Amino acid sequence: MTEKTRTASEDFICCGQHAVCEKELLMKAATEPIEYFDDEELDRFRRRSADSYTDDEIDEFREVLYTTLRNEVADWLRSLQLREIELPEQLREEALMLTEE
Repeated sequence: MTEKTRTASEDFICCGQHAVCEKELLMKAATEPIEYFDDEELDRFRRRSADSYTDDEIDEFREVLYTTLRNEVADWLRSLQLREIELPEQLREEALMLTEE
């Protein structure tokens, strides 16, 4: 009996628990450069916990969120994840609503 070799696409199964699939992000990160949305200043929040932002810092994220075209919000969220920047908890529901519209 021979064992079938699995391909990367066969291993790719989205868990469905995230607005943007984390496995998809990992695959995309390996093949595409990170896209910025005139938000390079947010890089200073890399590896910071989503519940640790001040009100002023949350407003920085909110400004970028609401100045990003609606059809690009999911791409912006992907960009943040690839850059290891957690979206503030207070904005997650707002961002999800914008990606669903």
